[in-house]
Amino acid sequence: MGIPTLISTSTASNSSSVDITSGIDSTYDEYMFVFTDIGPATDDASFRFQCSIDSGSNYNVTTTSTFFKAEHNEDDSASELAYESGNDQAQGTSYQDLASGVGNGSDESLAGVLHLFSPASTTYVKHYYSTFSTYNSVNRERAAYVAGYFNNTNDIDAISFKMSSGNFDGVIQMYGIS
Repeated sequence: MGIPTLISTSTASNSSSVDITSGIDSTYDEYMFVFTDIGPATDDASFRFQCSIDSGSNYNVTTTSTFFKAEHNEDDSASELAYESGNDQAQGTSYQDLASGVGNGSDESLAGVLHLFSPASTTYVKHYYSTFSTYNSVNRERAAYVAGYFNNTNDIDAISFKMSSGNFDGVIQMYGIS
């Protein structure tokens, strides 16, 4: 991994979405988004993202993805490693889930990292992967692993983050990796 350079910091405060419409260009081949203390207003919500090829006018780039989770109950009563077919897409244009079941209690939130590769390429599709840790709505620690690609050879120039329902608080930092 190269050296990360901080490009921007966005702070959500009861926000419906955070849209980053500048700074994603050909300067870096890899962009890393770091999420800190993302807390939804609505209990049991999913944290999602989608990209744009028209400077943020539309967030609907075709994606194919996979979603795995590892969970462990707070009371040690159950644990699980599973593929979640309901959280992935096969050539879909919806917002892609990065973390699901996030709780809105004072001790419930999420943190994670998303990597996006070569968004300015006009030759290749754009790959991404993420790792998130959440404390979810049923007193369970959940690690979510998502990977996929945007099936488009236009340059991606904007990215949007939101919850499946309601607003959210938290910090999103965008880094370029050289």
